[in-house]
Amino acid sequence: GERVRYDGATKENIDVIKALEGYEIVPFCPEAPLFGTPREKISLHVKGDTVAVISDETQKDVTALLESETQKYIDANEELDLIVLKSKSPSCGIQSTKVKNSDTLASGISASMFKKAYPKLLIVDENYFKECEC
Repeated sequence: GERVRYDGATKENIDVIKALEGYEIVPFCPEAPLFGTPREKISLHVKGDTVAVISDETQKDVTALLESETQKYIDANEELDLIVLKSKSPSCGIQSTKVKNSDTLASGISASMFKKAYPKLLIVDENYFKECEC
């Protein structure tokens, strides 16, 4: 529910809030500390054999910056019980983010890094809690 979207808005989700009530929440948005809020929109693009994150207006590749910010979070948070990410995000989407120069969906940079760093951890997006009997 924090205002970290590129447009300065929030995507507060009552299902997530209810399901995690009483738990310690460790917030994370790799984009906000790097680029501020509001900020230029970023998107996933196929770049060679990989997927990169490119700013929409200036066409700057910000993949390495996002990877570095995500790694800082991983290094500081070894003991997590669950990760809840934002669907369709170029940083946090889990196989739900449109790749701009392709007809495919992919995972965001941070989501991919989390899957590798926490292989046994449940990593979901907000939609998980719509059907969850939590």
